[in-house]
Amino acid sequence: MKARVTVTLKTGVLDPQGKAIESALKSLGVAGVESVRQGKVFDIEIGGSDRSAAEASLKAACEKLLANTVIENYRVEIGA
Repeated sequence: MKARVTVTLKTGVLDPQGKAIESALKSLGVAGVESVRQGKVFDIEIGGSDRSAAEASLKAACEKLLANTVIENYRVEIGA
């Protein structure tokens, strides 16, 4: 089955890469950009058919490797 893990910085954590992207978009003339927060997306194929086991496994992967839980939040979505 397919899953997507989205990792984003927690509110209040400085995001210098997001600020650089924001500045670049503005200098390129992209209108209406007020702020940018940068994150990571992982598209993962996981074996088996047990959705709850897959979600638990991916949450463990986030806690151990994919996200720095001190400064980042994560969301696990299991595809249909």
